[in-house]
Amino acid sequence: MLDKEKKTMNPEPRVAARMEDLKASEIRELLKITNRPGVISFAGGLPAPEFFPVDRLKAITGEVLDRDGRAALQYSTTEGHLPLRESIARRLNAAHGTSVTPETVLITSGSQQGLDMTGKLFLDEEDVVLCESPTYIGAIGAFRVFRPKLVGVDTDDNGMIPADLERLLDRFGDRVKLIYVVPDFQNPSGRSWSVERRRILLDAAARANVMVVEDAPYSELRYEGNPLPSLLSLDRAGMVIHLGTFSKIFCPGLRVAWLVARKSLVEKYVLIKQGTDLHSSTLAQRQVAAYLDRYNLDDDIAKLIDVYRERRDAMLAAFEEFLPRGIRYTRPAGGLFLWAELPAGLSARTLLEKCLDRNVAFVPGGSFFVDVERENTLRINFSAAPPEKIRDGAKILAEEAAKMMA
Repeated sequence: MLDKEKKTMNPEPRVAARMEDLKASEIRELLKITNRPGVISFAGGLPAPEFFPVDRLKAITGEVLDRDGRAALQYSTTEGHLPLRESIARRLNAAHGTSVTPETVLITSGSQQGLDMTGKLFLDEEDVVLCESPTYIGAIGAFRVFRPKLVGVDTDDNGMIPADLERLLDRFGDRVKLIYVVPDFQNPSGRSWSVERRRILLDAAARANVMVVEDAPYSELRYEGNPLPSLLSLDRAGMVIHLGTFSKIFCPGLRVAWLVARKSLVEKYVLIKQGTDLHSSTLAQRQVAAYLDRYNLDDDIAKLIDVYRERRDAMLAAFEEFLPRGIRYTRPAGGLFLWAELPAGLSARTLLEKCLDRNVAFVPGGSFFVDVERENTLRINFSAAPPEKIRDGAKILAEEAAKMMA
């Protein structure tokens, strides 16, 4: 009787049905383990914290509060701090030859919020989102809330394979609402799209009247070769929603990012953001704007590139030396990740268990696929560890992989 009364007094909350589709991020859960001392982590997509401009931000924050303290601590406009939007527009136009105006820029609380709001704006239940296979796990989580059908498009080293993209556009027709891509140094694979594939994608999207979400957090982190045109710069039909962020090139903890789209769409995003958080952090926006005014962010990025190139090269050299034959891996020209494939039939989750016993972590690749099983894949981050740790960790990973393959 008492048990029955307790159940009546504390009933399980009746949450929305869509919660059945959601699960904790595998990466976030894994990072709880990798925070323990002594772990060599290739798991997160973390920038190197030793290069955060702590002293400069201390000074900048004092100046912002001294000059504009009341405004910096007050509510602000949903669109975002105008000087910051102007700076973002100038940087994009200088880098990509675009004609972005502040009116087409919306400040978001991390680019993850841009993904969430895009889902709110476009997706009804059972709509279709086409994405790369594999694709960014954070986008999967953001879109899945709205209960669409997520469909992976076959990819190779140059991006989505056009024939498969056209097949899926024909198959699903008007149900396709979005095509989501990370064309530069993709998370998780590290691959970049060719210019030809970028043009083919935009032509196909325009014919099908489907918006393209270009997620571009890594595009400025190029270690070799010439920059490739962004989808935003190639877009002539207003089909691209461009997401950018200061997280990978500046400081992720500030949660300052942006979204660029045609003005009529930005107006709709503003309405959604007003119902989400009213506006992004006023102080953080002013901190970033003041930093961009005072310092040359491109110089900071150039220093990061030198460091990350060295770490990428250390990872590739260690893999070349230690990995057994039969394991394939990408050789990214930029970004923070490379992608490896074990022989068919082997499990990266099993490999992770063995590596964690020896204090090495990575992310199994299965969670980056939306509609196929690829448990023999793994994502490797190289940005957050020094070269000597990268070599040590890669050697352990290779040794455990070799045991599984023996």
